[in-house]
Amino acid sequence: MAAPDDPLSVALFSEMFMADQLARNRLSRALPKGMELSHFSVLNHLASASEEKTPAQLARLFHVTRGAMTNTLNRLEWAGYVHIRPDWDDARRKRVSISPAGRRARESALSVIAPILSETVREIGADRVRQAIPVIRDMRLRLESGD
Repeated sequence: MAAPDDPLSVALFSEMFMADQLARNRLSRALPKGMELSHFSVLNHLASASEEKTPAQLARLFHVTRGAMTNTLNRLEWAGYVHIRPDWDDARRKRVSISPAGRRARESALSVIAPILSETVREIGADRVRQAIPVIRDMRLRLESGD
């Protein structure tokens, strides 16, 4: 077991937290007016999903409370970016899908953030990024299993 002041662990997570904060700030500033990173993340997921999702499924997927996801979905619905309908098999549930306007909003957001992401990868080097992804994925999976 690592010591409480394990410098490697502290350095790793410090760098990850700072990189996360800087990436979120930079991407948030670049997103189209009125779109938040959480909105883009949900639209991005729904755009690639093969079926509708429930708000509870989305909350679990994004590791947020149901209330937080409901708030995000309400804002997306108000903007016309998602459709929320009753679940015909279970009246207690709702189903969420992306609308055509939501697909366009996602594409618009992606067109402004993709160059930022690509530039960062290019500056670091694709080979180094490819080597880092499995390590970061393993870290994510271990942290997820601790939920």
